[in-house]
Amino acid sequence: MAATEFHYTLIDFAIMMLIVGPLLVATAIILMKYRKGRQARYDPHFKRSPILEVLMWSVPIVTVGVLTYFSYQAVFLADPYNPTAIPRYLAGHDKPAPTAGRSSHFAPYPGPKGTVQRGPELQVDVITTDWQWVFIYPRRGLATVDRLVVPVNTPVHFRLTSTTVVNDFFIPQLVGEIDIMPGMRTKLAMIAARTGYYRGYSANFSGGGFSWMGFATMVVSPEAFRAWAHKVAQAPAHLTYAAFNKIAKPTINLVEKPMYFSHPQKRLFDHVIHRILMGRVYRTPLRMTENMSKPLIIKVIH
Repeated sequence: MAATEFHYTLIDFAIMMLIVGPLLVATAIILMKYRKGRQARYDPHFKRSPILEVLMWSVPIVTVGVLTYFSYQAVFLADPYNPTAIPRYLAGHDKPAPTAGRSSHFAPYPGPKGTVQRGPELQVDVITTDWQWVFIYPRRGLATVDRLVVPVNTPVHFRLTSTTVVNDFFIPQLVGEIDIMPGMRTKLAMIAARTGYYRGYSANFSGGGFSWMGFATMVVSPEAFRAWAHKVAQAPAHLTYAAFNKIAKPTINLVEKPMYFSHPQKRLFDHVIHRILMGRVYRTPLRMTENMSKPLIIKVIH
């Protein structure tokens, strides 16, 4: 998804430079040619030029047409609710497309021989609080705080909501940002082509703990992901709604220490949205923000 958005951003930039570049050159030539003392030719009877009129009208029309063509492609490729870039990427790399049917969030994409293969996909529910990230893997029976782990070359579908204010989910190297609003559900999708560590964070100011509202994104092999999921699914702590309420209290996780839970409450994501719509509020104590301007000393004990 990030590669798709970057690709079309470069196209837009190149098209704009085709306009801005000649314009800057022409401006420099005019300033040099018609500056005082150059004795440039002056025609007081000049009224119109068909060539200039054609250029002034044709260039914007062609530019808008070209931008429209590429924008039409990008809208479907990077659509956060159903991006065609993901199954297209899998088909181009001869990998199974996401499983079609009611359990899939992606449209099928034909393979090289016209057949559509089926493959696994991962669902992750994301809930933002002040100022932490809760990731729930409903089909895996586990949940984490401030730590996202996904398998490589596997489509990931996110459902996102917030318990307090609007936040932006953003992993620059993997997927573009999207607003997360309280009491509402947003969708997003991505796929990671390489294993590694990626930085995720909120791209929208959300109060005193915003600067520390980040999370680690680990992309691992499918085998390593299954081993990690099996281990976390046996964590002694269970993520019930009562446990979630403790996590959702305004917290500044200075060292981004992750937490792991097993057996998340069924439909916890939907229940959180319902409670927010019913008026549930997580108030921020003044003592957490009134002294934020003072120097902060952090002591980490390993």
